[in-house]
Amino acid sequence: MSTKIVIAGGFGAGKTTLVGSVSEIPAVTTEAVMTEASIGHDDISATPHKVTTTVAMDFGRITVDQQLIMYMFGTPGQTRFWFMWDDLVRGAVGAVVVVDCRRLAESFEAVDYFETNRRIPYIVALNRFDGQLEYTAEQVREALEVSPSVPILDFDARDRSSGGTVLKTLLRYALSTNAAAAPVG
Repeated sequence: MSTKIVIAGGFGAGKTTLVGSVSEIPAVTTEAVMTEASIGHDDISATPHKVTTTVAMDFGRITVDQQLIMYMFGTPGQTRFWFMWDDLVRGAVGAVVVVDCRRLAESFEAVDYFETNRRIPYIVALNRFDGQLEYTAEQVREALEVSPSVPILDFDARDRSSGGTVLKTLLRYALSTNAAAAPVG
């Protein structure tokens, strides 16, 4: 059996890094060198060494156990590429919204997408850049207006184990959310 999840979030939050760190196959990425077209659109002040960006999607795979394979689809973070999101989330059982706490404003639209436009369960994963978080989970919940029922956890996108914990949390949450929404009878 297979399942699909989406890794979403703002520009430079760590989506590609998360997919690459947990995938058991070499992750497929659509990283392109940033050009002058990004000037005035992409804020790289918190990530001055960033020279590439996802322009379509990332893809990875994890065998959870003998009965379940999980396919991960990472979204592009820039608003100008969001026309692809509807196609990428189609059929997904859940989503992870990766947040860079240094730039919370970059996360509003991704959270809003899952809060208002879709019936896809999502969790929020706070990426620890340089081992630091600028805000607590509760401060982020309040700032992004995330429902109290949505799990928020911190992690390091570069670390396979840490990323694995995020994905397990998503799967548990998606299962409990979908079970609660299933009709009885």
